Amino acid sequence: MAAMTALFMAIGYWVGGTGGMVIALAVAGMMNLFAYWNSDRVVLSMYGAREVDAQSAPELVHMVATLAESAGLPMPRVFIIENDQPNAFATGRNPQHAAVAVTSGLLRYLPAPELAGVLAHELTHVRNHDTLTMTITATLAGAIGMLANIGFFFGGSRNSERNPLGGMGGIFLLLLAPIAATMVQLAISRTREFAADAGAAQITHQPLALARALSRIAQAAPQVPNIDAEQHPATAHMFIINPLSGAHLGNLFATHPPTEERIARLRQMASAGSVPAVG
Repeated sequence: MAAMTALFMAIGYWVGGTGGMVIALAVAGMMNLFAYWNSDRVVLSMYGAREVDAQSAPELVHMVATLAESAGLPMPRVFIIENDQPNAFATGRNPQHAAVAVTSGLLRYLPAPELAGVLAHELTHVRNHDTLTMTITATLAGAIGMLANIGFFFGGSRNSERNPLGGMGGIFLLLLAPIAATMVQLAISRTREFAADAGAAQITHQPLALARALSRIAQAAPQVPNIDAEQHPATAHMFIINPLSGAHLGNLFATHPPTEERIARLRQMASAGSVPAVG
């Protein structure tokens, strides 16, 4: 967050001074505020998610309810996405307006203990307010990109002689700052995945079950195309495992930490006894 703020201040100074920074931040903030309040409906609609209840999906809803109670969360809405790729994500602006979505492939592919680990992972995202965190970082990244575009079209500050970077330095700043902001944003997303894995292990007391689930999903997901995710690569970071195929441009920057490292951390938790390792 500090790195993105510093980038924003640096590029804003070169492009238009404090006035330009304020305008860009305000516009980016309004855009992302709209996304924050409406992202759950938009994303669920993108994937054709179908809401289920205790009558239409009793086992799934009961499992979510039990895990939510263990996590100290209100019951989220539960959705099923008709897609053969095993995967899942959570959305919603806060725990009171949260939704958990799983694919039909995940329900067929995982046994109950591993499915519980995946659901607990998504509920930890809700508990940790990761949607809010990513909205803030998206606001800063959007403002940086906006300032860079303004700089390219209208040139830098008239006070460029006071800029310690000089003219060429300012141009490099315009080129590199949006890339750097994206990398920081993705680094934060990857960090949240580690935290959600740890939270899931604490909720279920079965870190090895989640480790097995991650291994299964990581092996199966690249083999089963997720057409909706390919059409909306900006949503890839929401899933527990990257849903995009390896050939997609969206994979130039990793949205998730290496699955092997996630599994290794869960196994370390189990061997260290930091949570009871059942199964």
